Amino acid sequence: MLSILLPTDFSENSRNAINYAVQLLKDEECTFYLFNAYTPVIYNVEYVLGYPAQFGLGDAVRTTSQNNLNSIASTLNETYNNPNHKFETVARFNTLVSGIKEFVEEHKIDFVVMGTKGATGAKEVLFGSNTVHVFKEVKCPVLAVPSNFSYEAPHEILFPTDLDVEYKESSLKILKELVASNHARLNVLHVSTGYELNEKQVLNKQRLELLFKSSAFLFHQFESMEITNAINQFQIKQKINLLVMINNKHSFFENLFFKNTINQIGFTLNVPFLVIPSEL
Repeated sequence: MLSILLPTDFSENSRNAINYAVQLLKDEECTFYLFNAYTPVIYNVEYVLGYPAQFGLGDAVRTTSQNNLNSIASTLNETYNNPNHKFETVARFNTLVSGIKEFVEEHKIDFVVMGTKGATGAKEVLFGSNTVHVFKEVKCPVLAVPSNFSYEAPHEILFPTDLDVEYKESSLKILKELVASNHARLNVLHVSTGYELNEKQVLNKQRLELLFKSSAFLFHQFESMEITNAINQFQIKQKINLLVMINNKHSFFENLFFKNTINQIGFTLNVPFLVIPSEL
């Protein structure tokens, strides 16, 4: 049984991500944790030290959070009525990123599914700062679903890689499950730097082929260009339903997302994006 964390701020965007997750995993036995991290707008030292009851403020915020979570759970059960799925609700006094991080560690979560923008997300920003922080800090696969993305099964998955990662069964477990359950084709994309693959890259490519030997697996190599351009060019030629990357330190992923280049990929990426930590 999979354990899936579904953070929500009760925005339309987060509800869309929740619906995507439930449809994506319709054939899997799952426990979904509907999670809301709440912080009262005004609180003081006494509240933080654990005396919210005497102010009444914390209880009201918590009750609202819990009621909203219960409402989502009821709607999901009525809408999908899936015997494979169980919903738990969790309201916590915490910040979003810290709350997700703690919950993932406590409950051995398989992966997190969240919207890419919060309730006040600006259209020109691809990922809200919370999403980027979750990518960076949570040691768990994170699936970010763009606003207004209508569900479609991920039959064509794009997996750009620099082939500098030693692929492990544990790290790629969720990708293997998604490929298998959706009868998907995995399109591995490597951008050439003008040189032949080195010995390490050749071994990593062979390892990747071995891990997906029972799946539809295609290897694509593009000539030297920015990884964002390669992703965009691939999308022009072929429709993809899911983008997957491994968050490997010192790799192009880190350069792409954590060095103020976040908008480079944003202007054409309009499919869900799965980020997998290199160490799992």
